[in-house]
Amino acid sequence: MDLGISGKRALVLASSRGLGKGIAVALAREGAHVLLCGRSMETLEANCAAINAEGPGRADWVQADLGDAGFVETIVKAVSEKLGGVDILVNNSGGPVPGSTEDMDEEKLAAYFNSMVLRIITLTNRLLPGMKAEGWGRILTVASSGVIEPIPGLALSNTLRPALAGWSKTLASEVARYGVTSNLLLPGSIFTDRLKSLDAAAAERSGRSVEEVKAASEKAIPARRYGTVEEFAATAAFLCSAPASYVTGSIIRCDGGAARSV
Repeated sequence: MDLGISGKRALVLASSRGLGKGIAVALAREGAHVLLCGRSMETLEANCAAINAEGPGRADWVQADLGDAGFVETIVKAVSEKLGGVDILVNNSGGPVPGSTEDMDEEKLAAYFNSMVLRIITLTNRLLPGMKAEGWGRILTVASSGVIEPIPGLALSNTLRPALAGWSKTLASEVARYGVTSNLLLPGSIFTDRLKSLDAAAAERSGRSVEEVKAASEKAIPARRYGTVEEFAATAAFLCSAPASYVTGSIIRCDGGAARSV
């Protein structure tokens, strides 16, 4: 299938590794010009070099941290200088530290709200006028399966990610007439460094080995395995595509059937 995004300009947040990197690679393989962002300059440079060597799309990068107060201005400037605007915005952020509701002190809650919710919404509002003017845009926000089925031990994520669900749905109804879509993509157990760290934390809490935790987790998934970054990124790429123009205001799960809700 031709996704119809060759030459489109795409910004992928938190794309130095994991799901963000996977999405950036997938979009570039469809011919998009992708702007990666993250904290590690060396990693971003290496990622872009690999993407540019493969083609057909190309990649640039900007060093920026969602935890910094100046994040939005840094990104907006880079978009102007390196892309000249954005057609595809992939909102992605690292997950917060594991913990219970009692671990959510005011300082920690405010810091993660700023990086996971506030700056994503603020940045989208800054970039949205260009999409509306062009009559075409894709806004895809990566959240967590905890949005629909809270995950034990991830109280911060379970609290903050659902805010993006309400926002994304509201945004979709406001911008659909301009040819702009807004969707939420929920990863289940995708085998990334983040998942490895969560398995390690669960192993420490339970006194089991990491291998035992992983085996138990996979047994609970109908697909009986963890998903791959490539599978998740392919789903994201479709939602950012031209053929997905009538898919908006939706929550899409890529979880191997793990969530039990309808």
